[in-house]
Amino acid sequence: MPELPDVELFRRYLDQTCKGRVIRDVAISDSKMLSGIPSDAFAARLEGARILGSRRHGKHLLVRLAPSGWITMHFGLTGALRHLDGAEAEPPYTRIRFDFADGHHLAYINLRRLGAVGLIDDADSFIAAEKLGPDALDPRFDFAAFERALSARKRDIKSVLMDQTAIAGIGNIYSDEILFQAGIHPKTRTDRLGLNARKLLFHQVKRVLETAVERGPGAELFVDALPRSFLLPQRKKGGRCPRCGGEVRTAKFAGRTAYYCRHCQVEDT
Repeated sequence: MPELPDVELFRRYLDQTCKGRVIRDVAISDSKMLSGIPSDAFAARLEGARILGSRRHGKHLLVRLAPSGWITMHFGLTGALRHLDGAEAEPPYTRIRFDFADGHHLAYINLRRLGAVGLIDDADSFIAAEKLGPDALDPRFDFAAFERALSARKRDIKSVLMDQTAIAGIGNIYSDEILFQAGIHPKTRTDRLGLNARKLLFHQVKRVLETAVERGPGAELFVDALPRSFLLPQRKKGGRCPRCGGEVRTAKFAGRTAYYCRHCQVEDT
């Protein structure tokens, strides 16, 4: 599932391949992927718009347009972007294709149709309306802001890290990695974490996400790019802890499966 590192790489990719291009037309093969706007209105409003650049907040990619407005993109479980020159065939599962005046294209691909694309007037208003917490890699998201996010939610730390209203950008995969690197069991309640544990956890939030962005896509198909000290390559049945060699265990949290090492992440009893 695309999480913050993946969406940050989508953002950079879009800027590198599409910035400055003018949208001539929009081909919508699946109108259910659109959020809050009919297909014909979406296409009409984008005709002639120029892509000025993009920003990311958590798992959301926001594409700035001229003369005004933003395209919003959420990638769900299997979403991705693909830039095409005029000679390339459209990839499978392309749900929306942006056709540029110079003959190039941008495909929004989504196998399982769990993402969404929309059109908004203002990025900050969208972030507020979605009730998103601070972006995990925003320089303004400091330890004091992290403390506020934890103190307002007294439940297991795994769920808090995945709560997009608390901290935007961390999902099931990277919450496991962050907790492993910090040596914290996913069931640990936030109000049972001492100051040193909270400081270490905050450090690992930044370090793990920054490392994943630096190494490339961090999803499970790209685990070879990650450091050998990461749990993510062993996040599977029969996986072994990269630190102690012990068996990687699983547990359920709000319908999601967490992976952890019971020796390196001792449960607080």
